[in-house]
Amino acid sequence: MSDIDRRLDDLEAHITHQDATIHDLNEVVLQQWNEIKALTEKIVRMEGKLQAAEELGAGDATPEPPPPHY
Repeated sequence: MSDIDRRLDDLEAHITHQDATIHDLNEVVLQQWNEIKALTEKIVRMEGKLQAAEELGAGDATPEPPPPHY
């Protein structure tokens, strides 16, 4: 095997390794993106529930008495 053939084989192996690493990293990024998307949607739902609860509580004209002190 000539020096050029050996160098080409080394480069091909290196590129193959890099392709596998890029694929693995892409999978991790996709999983993280899906988790971020789900968490963002959950926050939006929770903000809506909180706002509805605040609006419901704002309609009360009588304030709640303070708790007793011990």
